[in-house]
Amino acid sequence: MSHEIAYDFINQEIARLRKKPYSELVANIGKPDCKEFLAPDGNRYQLETEVFWDSKRGCDIHVIVSADGGKVSAFLPVSDSFIMAPDGSLIG
Repeated sequence: MSHEIAYDFINQEIARLRKKPYSELVANIGKPDCKEFLAPDGNRYQLETEVFWDSKRGCDIHVIVSADGGKVSAFLPVSDSFIMAPDGSLIG
């Protein structure tokens, strides 16, 4: 797995998700989303997004996007995340 390619997919997905309203992201709590991509290097990558409450229900949410190339890398995915407040502002 190329970490550079994996982070490219992660960064694109995070940029897309940061534009979504808080209410839409909250609706995905407890519903992991998995997508598979064929990369320019010919390998398949899986991108997984999870949304959960950062501390307590009704407050900030934490969105994590991780990627792996299957096989051994599935046990050590690369990831990035962001936290969004109920007013839609990004924290950190």
